[in-house]
Amino acid sequence: MNAEKNRLLLRFEQLLRETNREIINPEINVLSIEDLKPVVEMVARARAAYLKALYELAVSHKKDQSLPSPTEMEGLQTLRTRFLDLADGAKSIEVAIQREYLDIKH
Repeated sequence: MNAEKNRLLLRFEQLLRETNREIINPEINVLSIEDLKPVVEMVARARAAYLKALYELAVSHKKDQSLPSPTEMEGLQTLRTRFLDLADGAKSIEVAIQREYLDIKH
């Protein structure tokens, strides 16, 4: 039973790899490190905006030791969500390269 299960899992992994490559690869040109720079820069800008807003929020509430208002928290959450979504996207590109779903320039 274990041998059958292992064979099935190996075939499933191969199917995942082949299917992802077939569908993802035609959608994105062959990538170089320079092609990836805009993605990394965008993630860094989103991270900077989120961290700056957090810092400025903390400074603005330091004097009276209050907590952010619901409106301030909504703004921070928007920045955080944007950063995390972009960071997850960049990580997904990294994984796609590692798993050879995308071609890279050597």
